[in-house]
Amino acid sequence: MNLYEILVPTKYGDTIRPIRTRHHKEWDKVIRSLSGGLTILSPAKGQWIDRDQLYEERVIPVRIMCTEAIMKRVVQFTLKHYRQKAVMFFLVSDQCFVVR
Repeated sequence: MNLYEILVPTKYGDTIRPIRTRHHKEWDKVIRSLSGGLTILSPAKGQWIDRDQLYEERVIPVRIMCTEAIMKRVVQFTLKHYRQKAVMFFLVSDQCFVVR
């Protein structure tokens, strides 16, 4: 298992409308069913440039322990669910341990 982090948007990709909590909770439910769990961190300020245009938006970092195949499914679902052109995710660790 790996530990990944994905940056979840707070606005829809095709509008400036904020995403409602209910919509985020729907995403949470699907991700839990795919991966078994997730850790939602405090929102952060994101900035990036695309074709010389600056985009600024708060993003929600979410950590997920899963396989690479499951993470690919998470990313594809995230792109569709939030109507995004792109979503950033990255590997935090290739070693994860759960001790009981």
